[in-house]
Amino acid sequence: MRPGAVWLPLVALAAIACTPQPSTERIAGHSMGTTYEVVVTHRPAGVTRADLESAVDVVLDEVDRHLSGWNPASDLVRFNKETSTDWVPVPGLLAESVEQSLAVSRDSEGAFDVTVAPLVSAWGFGAGAVEGGAVPTLADLDRLSDAVGYRKLASRAHPPALRKSSPALQVDLDGIAPGIAIDRIAARLEALGIRDYLVELGGEVRARGRSAAGRPWRVAVEAPLEGQRRAHALVELDGVGVSTSGDYRDFRDVAGRRISHTIDPRTAAPVSNGLASVTVLHRSAAAADAWATALMVLGPEEGMALARRRDLAVMFLARQPDGSLVESTSPAFERFRRPLARAL
Repeated sequence: MRPGAVWLPLVALAAIACTPQPSTERIAGHSMGTTYEVVVTHRPAGVTRADLESAVDVVLDEVDRHLSGWNPASDLVRFNKETSTDWVPVPGLLAESVEQSLAVSRDSEGAFDVTVAPLVSAWGFGAGAVEGGAVPTLADLDRLSDAVGYRKLASRAHPPALRKSSPALQVDLDGIAPGIAIDRIAARLEALGIRDYLVELGGEVRARGRSAAGRPWRVAVEAPLEGQRRAHALVELDGVGVSTSGDYRDFRDVAGRRISHTIDPRTAAPVSNGLASVTVLHRSAAAADAWATALMVLGPEEGMALARRRDLAVMFLARQPDGSLVESTSPAFERFRRPLARAL
């Protein structure tokens, strides 16, 4: 999870508070180790609050049961314990989620890789981390890397199953599961006839239609600063999701060295390319989620070149030696951007 990626209370949700409407509903809670909030501004007649709560709860329960690396009884954890290199039957959601992940892995040439779980744990992050553990040695990383690689994982839809080519391979879906949950909640809202909503989970967002202020949803992208919250940019969402990956919230400090939670599968080490954060907008929150990680790994030059080739809407913030930030954006990102000062 990447907490604090977008700044909802000051922008998107403030519009609701300023312009209350009888049909506006807000549902909030805790799930997947973080918080969530769903806002529906024009609830159709015949759709009850209980219907909304059920739509949200069903998805969050599914994601926890099938995709969570933190739930010891989840289908993902059970698959990770398998040592067979044959096809292993799994629920459709798990197979589908792995295939979504593998698609981004292929498109990013391995910069996004859900099999990186052993390396993430070795560096002190994720469900398998040992708190206060030592920095892994080169020998440790070489040993663990033998079981890492998206090409060692296969998925199929009919019947749904996964297959490892290395018995020790482990899958970590934390880099895409929040976006998958958001997309599935949005789909359930749409099935209820809802066309004006915002779904936020752990700082990642997807929105459609209009807020209570009567305009498309606006969210502020947070500046990657430690110990403070400040908006850096404002984007307008209507039928798209937004996700940010950064080095400013989830990191370790070992002997004065900052160790990012984002691991480069190609080097088996935390990224150190100068990027402070990457923000991606995409019609799929899951794709935005995965691409934010991939581009964070690729870095400002290689990542921006790929984003431009694929027409991805991205914003990179690179940290300079003096602590200042340098912004670069793709042409697609500017289509969603709105003046920050006017909105605040």
